[in-house]
Amino acid sequence: MTDDRAVRSAYLAQLRRLLPPCEPWERWLQDSGELPPDYDALPACAELPDPLARELGAAAGGHARLGETAEWPARREALLRLFQRWVLGTVPPAPALLHATTLAEQRREGAILREVQLALAPAAGTPPDQQATLWVELMIPAGPGPFPVFMTQHNHRGWALIAVRRGYIGCLYAGSDSRDETDGLAARFPGYDWSRLTRRAWAASRCVDYLATVPEADGSRIVLAGHSRNGKQALIASALDERFAAVISSSSGAGGSMAARFHNERQLAEGIESLTRTFPDWLHPRLRFFAGREDRLPVDFHQLVALSAPRSCLLSTALNDSVESTWGTQRTYDAARDVYRFLDAEERLSLIWRSGGHETAATVIERYLDWCDTQLGRARYALPLRYVYPSRRAEPRAGAGPPAAAVAVSGGDLAAWEHQRRAVRAGVLRLLGDAPPGAGGAEGQRSRPRPHVPALLGRGTAVEGIERDDVPFGEYLDGDVYVAARLREPGHRAPAVIWVHPLSCPLGYVASYRRGDHLHHALARAGFVAFCYDQIGCGRRIEEAELFAARHPHWSLLGKMVRDCRAAVAAACALPYVDPSRVWLLGYDLGALVALHAAALDERVHGLVLAAAPPSLRGGALPHTGTPPHLARDYHLLPQPAAGAGDDQDLPYDVPHLLASVAPRPALVLSPQLDWQAPIERVTAAVATARAVYALYGAAGDLQQLSPEAFAHFGPEHQALAIGWLQQRSAADLSAAS
Repeated sequence: MTDDRAVRSAYLAQLRRLLPPCEPWERWLQDSGELPPDYDALPACAELPDPLARELGAAAGGHARLGETAEWPARREALLRLFQRWVLGTVPPAPALLHATTLAEQRREGAILREVQLALAPAAGTPPDQQATLWVELMIPAGPGPFPVFMTQHNHRGWALIAVRRGYIGCLYAGSDSRDETDGLAARFPGYDWSRLTRRAWAASRCVDYLATVPEADGSRIVLAGHSRNGKQALIASALDERFAAVISSSSGAGGSMAARFHNERQLAEGIESLTRTFPDWLHPRLRFFAGREDRLPVDFHQLVALSAPRSCLLSTALNDSVESTWGTQRTYDAARDVYRFLDAEERLSLIWRSGGHETAATVIERYLDWCDTQLGRARYALPLRYVYPSRRAEPRAGAGPPAAAVAVSGGDLAAWEHQRRAVRAGVLRLLGDAPPGAGGAEGQRSRPRPHVPALLGRGTAVEGIERDDVPFGEYLDGDVYVAARLREPGHRAPAVIWVHPLSCPLGYVASYRRGDHLHHALARAGFVAFCYDQIGCGRRIEEAELFAARHPHWSLLGKMVRDCRAAVAAACALPYVDPSRVWLLGYDLGALVALHAAALDERVHGLVLAAAPPSLRGGALPHTGTPPHLARDYHLLPQPAAGAGDDQDLPYDVPHLLASVAPRPALVLSPQLDWQAPIERVTAAVATARAVYALYGAAGDLQQLSPEAFAHFGPEHQALAIGWLQQRSAADLSAAS
């Protein structure tokens, strides 16, 4: 890595322009003098970095996969060093346990409750009276023992109570928000740059030191469990200390069991930027250098999970948990499972889905303990693996046969282009797969959700001046329409915007993490009828994707998404307060791809806004980026071509064809300058190609591109650009009509 301070200083200046302010980070930058790495010197990796790849050095060819299990300890140590550098911070060696003072002890309902205070020897060179202390509580079942230990943090005491009933020693420690005695560790062990969650994780290991002195405890069967931020620290503790026999990471989200490359602001989720700004002391400040540059992060969090291998590890995610993503969890699990399979321990990595949101309940903890019993050999419970989305391990699906030859975007003459456009549309229908029959219309169907469902999905709060209608559409689907009350006056017809959201799994069209207003509220306030719905695989419809490939082997998820989008267009056009000649699509990321296909096929779409749209469907054209071919393979977004049927270079059309097929209808491409999945130069080239077709209609100015200096997210600044453009176009429409 180069040490060109001018280059790295320029990167820091850019980051300060790109990212929202974060005062603690700025103070750390000032105090430490740190600069970002030279990003160009770091390898770009759109896929998850291989945990089993070892460094060989440039002269030897870069990387090679481990060949024998005996090589894993060295690879594990190298990964841990990378995590300590970029994510966790460094930790001191284990101090001596000076003594454990019993603070209180009582018998209650067949168990001994003992509170103790651990005294840890201070670091060398610090005054003897600077010893650190840590509060611990043990709940020891009656009987001879030794008992397995279920360790968790102070605020999960209810979990420990259930564990005691199940025959475990419950062990609590003061390493949580409700009781935290780890902040003082930094002063008592100077010279280490550990983060808050890393300090708490290190404290869990001090409990293991103490448990070695407790005769009733089986030190070979210690389980560490945590939820949310405690689930993060549980994974960190297991990475730092191999004495934990098993670890449970429950809803640990970003910085835990969510790979940053597949769970970030691009999916309207909590990514590196929001995590490090909202909770700046949880992880090392260096992690913030990779906000918007997740592809350059030298590690990712599937590797944090893999650091527990071959020991037992349970990942638990709720389907509609706003801090997580079912898609991200599944990708993390699959990637970490490679290590467990390599170590012949695949059965020790488990994945559990929960219903609901971020909460847990006794039923959930009982299931966790079923898993503990199974892993520790105390009992055996059925815990079958279930995929919510099609697995990347699945066999290739039969597609619609070899693709047709690609058509060219020609600027010859209008008649020639119209002929080509028909070929593009035929290619779209071919690529989306063989669509099953569709009767169309939503007359008489009602699927209105119960009140708890909007509350769970973040869309149940009333907003003054904005009304919400439930509109059935498509094949037993629900749309939520947000409209200002003043726009529903008799005889008034307003423009409508259909919001086609990205792969934002937990809450669908509602952002899990955001700054500023909800998009649908901002649209309604700006004078638009905002038509919102959950795409398949997201929000209310997560489990609808689970068996889709089996039910429709020759269709595709993208085909279903496009059908749903067109059904939303039809439903919006039919609303009495909508002007059917002014129905727009606003698509972001995956939603932009869906909107593009729908608009290319459906002339009822008046125009569209595309934010962070992919510039190509072809992976070979965009090396080292997260492109739709990855989704085709990993998410079954597109039908998989049959073996030998060619690759994505043979696709019958590409993004410029789709964009040109929208001509001469107005379109805005909103492309951030920093987007590793859609490089700005490639997006600009795609727009220029399509604009040549717009020029054939005398409408070159109706295809516009705005490229703010930003990373790929859809924050309030970008929403304002999109809404402002829509307002300008709507005003122009009214002026032309008059």
